[in-house]
Formats: sequence, structure tokens, C-alpha cells
Amino acid sequence: MSVKYVPEPFRIKMIETIKMLSKEEREERIREAKYNLFNLKGEDVYIDLLTDSGTNAMSQEQWAGVMRGDEAYAGAKSYYNLIEAGQDIFGYKFIQPVHQGRAAEKVLFGLLMGEGKYSISNMHFDTTRAHVELTGARAIDCVVKEAGDPTLRVPFKGNMDTEKLERLIAKYGAENVGIVIMTITNNSAGGQPVSVENVRKTSEICKKNNIPLCIDAARYAENAYFIKKREEGYQDKPIKDIIGEIFSYADMFTMSAKKDTIVNMGGLLGIKEDEELFQAAKARTISFEGFVTYGGLSGRDLESLAIGLYEGLDENYLRYRIGQMEYLAAKLDDAGIAYQSPVGGHGVFVDAKALLPHIPYNEYPGQALAVELYKEAGIRTCEIGSYMLGNDPDTGEQLKSEFEFTRLAIPRRVYTQAHIDVMADALIAIKERAHTVKGYKITWEPPILRHFQASLTPIEE
Repeated sequence: MSVKYVPEPFRIKMIETIKMLSKEEREERIREAKYNLFNLKGEDVYIDLLTDSGTNAMSQEQWAGVMRGDEAYAGAKSYYNLIEAGQDIFGYKFIQPVHQGRAAEKVLFGLLMGEGKYSISNMHFDTTRAHVELTGARAIDCVVKEAGDPTLRVPFKGNMDTEKLERLIAKYGAENVGIVIMTITNNSAGGQPVSVENVRKTSEICKKNNIPLCIDAARYAENAYFIKKREEGYQDKPIKDIIGEIFSYADMFTMSAKKDTIVNMGGLLGIKEDEELFQAAKARTISFEGFVTYGGLSGRDLESLAIGLYEGLDENYLRYRIGQMEYLAAKLDDAGIAYQSPVGGHGVFVDAKALLPHIPYNEYPGQALAVELYKEAGIRTCEIGSYMLGNDPDTGEQLKSEFEFTRLAIPRRVYTQAHIDVMADALIAIKERAHTVKGYKITWEPPILRHFQASLTPIEE
């Protein structure tokens, strides 16, 4: 399948030189890193697809905003600019800046959950699951069954399974479900979008059971673009209007602004109208993040975030952004390499289980493929599978993920068509020798979010 590359809707004004190590050097570096991609030095990576979080290129308007940033400790002008932008886009009365998305989770989740409580989500990402468990609660995933088949091409594979959601609420008791989280786009399911209809249905179930609905809004703009392209009745609606409707169905949101807001650091917590909850959140913000009008951010960060909120809604930019994913996915289609399809918004999630069928889940095929991509072409990626999922918090047993993905998360406004060709060529080369790739075992791991720090070694035959 041939897909034309969507040309960049911008000119390149500044560059950063990157280098390519020899294959021998890369093999030495990954061995020294104990086969954990997070342990590599950035300077030893040629194409960095570890995450699209905070790795984006800011615009000239955002850099100009950096120079205008008001660094007052309390009540900075940049804070009010950000609050005004957040209220305009999301329609929420209360907007609280924090230093990144996991900070918003830390501030909010401790107010809603604890021992004996549950969080239900279309899928929890790693830090979200960790913050649920750190309160003493338990995280339950509730994505539609279609998401479990990477080859199945349906428009909204990130959706909540609303029938299952009702069964789970009945099973655990509405009074024990502290929160329902709708992640848009659904990162763990492959960057898959959620429909407006699904958010509306989920909201109705939550209201009926008096359970707060929270949107994990890291990739809200990409999700809105998919809705405009795929959901009946939204083709002629502006992206901003689609976002306004989505958020009208929820009670609160957490956001890592390091994704769709195209900044290198920042996050938001939004609460629609519950002033009592917001006052409690402000108190926790002061304890964990700093005073409420800076929330762990400098004034220049607040200013560039306010600008980026609007830049991320630009339809020409979003067309190019999603077009990059579609271009890479088409090359993988031609090569017969499976991925979570149709391709998601912020990356291509390669089906490592299909590419490396001889490696069982407890030898981490997604991590094995990630290591091979670095050795092959200096590409750093991230595993989204059993290695990231970790161990059962109650039994300590290795959990089996529904997916074994290697995620190629593409930073915004950073890499060109030639870089994407390198990604495709590397995967094709690995496919040709896939039977020689070995699995891995963990030699050391921390109890929470182990994939950031764990040490691994190849399993020898």
C-alpha cells in the first residue's frame, strides 16, 4: 500500500546535530546499559523514539513566549494567560498547572482513591496505574475487545467497553469505584482514538452511579482529529468544538502537556465545577508542586504552554502529524510487519509477539525488538507489554499483557521523511533475521515502574 508523505507545514529554522555510532559501539552501549533503553545516554542515540513526551520542537512563537515569561512567584501574568487558554479550550472553571501529567495524577488520585477502591479505565498507562496503586487502590482495564486484535482495522479501538464497565461497577459496587478514567488517545492500546459517542455513553454510566469521570488528556488534539475524520457528524466541526464537546461529558481531567501541547515540560489538572475538590487539589499542589500560580513550572514554561495549547489544534499541523504515522505504517504493510492497526496518533506500535513468535511473554518480545532496533540502526524505542506491565501487586507474579508492542513514539515537528525511512528499513532488516533474536530475563527490578530502571540480560540457549 502506497501512502504519500504529507509535507511539513513549517520551515526548519534551527538544527541539532546527531551522530550515528558504529554497530559495534551500539552493541557495547546497550550491554553497558544492561539492555534497558532508558539507561542509554541521549548522545548515543541516532533516532530517539523512546517517547513523544517533552521531546517535541517548539515554534518561534513559543520561544518568543519563553522570553516574555513572567517569573513572579505568585500571580504571574503568564499564569493568567495559561488559565485563560485552558478555560477557553476545555470549558472548565478550574485549571491548575503542574509540572507534568503524573503530578496531576498524584495531586488528584489521593483525593478520590485509597485502600479498597478501584479505578476503571479504557486502559491505564504505566504512571497512571502506578499512581492508582500508590493510593492503595487497584487499576482495572476495560478496553473494547477489538483492541486485542492488532490486525483488525476499526475506527475507534481505544473505546471503553461500556457493557463491561457496567458489569465491573456492579461487581465491585459503585461506592468502591473511586474514578473512571478515559484515556484519549488510548496509549497502551496503540495510540488508538476514542469516539465522542463512547465518551458520552461512559459519562451516562458514571452519572447514573455517581462516579467521577476523568479524562487523561495527554493526546486530546490527536484524538479530536481522528473524530473529525472518522465519526459521523463531525466532519465539518472545528477541532476546538470537538474538544469542547468531549470534555463537557467529564468532571475533571489530568494532562501531560508534553505531548499535544508541544512543550518540553508542563501539565494541567482541570476540574469542571467542583469547588470543594479544587480547593483540596490546590492544597496538595502547594505541598507537592509549589504555589498554585506556578505549579512547579517557571513563568516561561507557563507562557509557552499557553501558546502550545492553541498550536496543537491547528488542522494543517494535525494532518501532517497523523500523516507521518500513516506513511510509516504503509511501509510496514508493504513489508508484512504487523502493528496495531489502523495506526494510532503518536506512534506506530509494532506487534512484537507476531514478529518474534518464538519469544514468550515472560521473556519480553517487545523489549527484545526494542534492543534489536537500537543495535540495528541506533533507534531508541519503548516496550509496551508484559515487561512494562510488571508484577501483580498482590501476588508478585509476572502479569501477562494483552499486547506485546514495541512503540515507535515519534516526537512532534522533529524528524523528517528520511528518518522515517530509516525506521522502516531497520524493522525490515530485523524481520529477515527475527528467528535469531533472543528473549530477556530481569536480573534486578524495583517494585514500582520497573521498566524505567530494571536490569536485563539475554537468555542464552
